[in-house]
Amino acid sequence: MTTRNYFSSNGGLPPQSQLMTGRAIFTNAYAFIPKGVMGDIVTSLFPHWEGTRGWIIARPMTGFAETFAQYIMELSPGGGSARPEPDSQAQAALFMVDGHIELTLEGRAISLKSGSFAYVPPGVNWSVRNVSQSNARFHWIRKRFQHVDGLPLPDPIISSDASITPVAMPDTDGRWATSRFMDPQDIRYDMHINIVTFQPGGVIPFEETHVMEHGLYVLEGKAVYKLNADWIEVEAGDFMWLRAFCPQACYAGGPEPFRYLLYKDVNRHPALTL
Repeated sequence: MTTRNYFSSNGGLPPQSQLMTGRAIFTNAYAFIPKGVMGDIVTSLFPHWEGTRGWIIARPMTGFAETFAQYIMELSPGGGSARPEPDSQAQAALFMVDGHIELTLEGRAISLKSGSFAYVPPGVNWSVRNVSQSNARFHWIRKRFQHVDGLPLPDPIISSDASITPVAMPDTDGRWATSRFMDPQDIRYDMHINIVTFQPGGVIPFEETHVMEHGLYVLEGKAVYKLNADWIEVEAGDFMWLRAFCPQACYAGGPEPFRYLLYKDVNRHPALTL
């Protein structure tokens, strides 16, 4: 079994002697948030969370990406929340990158370690607690659920990166593959969380241009990624935030696999009113 080493070393501050020029970009089509700007000074604290701080790397913004928020959460030993979600209509996806937490779903305790994934439907009572003696870090993706008349709520999901068999894209010899935590045929889910893996030399050989918004957090490796009209060098710890219809393409530069955590909104009609 392959041992994964997900990027999780956010925090700290650069020295005063460092040049301020970096790689961060914000446009009307995409935002690129490199790991170097995710320092201590940009963290947030949250009501009803103890021993916790987080980096909010995406949030709904009118005229940009409007469907989701994404956090990198850091829990100190014993930290967590019995009341994590303030919005009763929100669903949650958690992906662990470091440490050990206990997730409680409707009274059921579930152990989550590096590589673990959990999906929590709206209205489900949940809590999290760091049960280890070191810091724990996970990605938390929040999205307001889009209810459909006659369609039941989706089920909770407990899974892991290691337990999912990647599905290779056609004609790629496995160089481009996707690990899907939600069944793509299950229309109850209105968002998908995937891990996309490119082997060295793997490419997206065309400019994907589509209605889905994206959050792409680089877990491992490096690549050059085309965002709108720009080619950007990306590496583990970087985040790409794409509005609908932003063209994208990719070339994985190696020497190791390039992997990212991907959010996209799916399976619903676009609203016809703003």
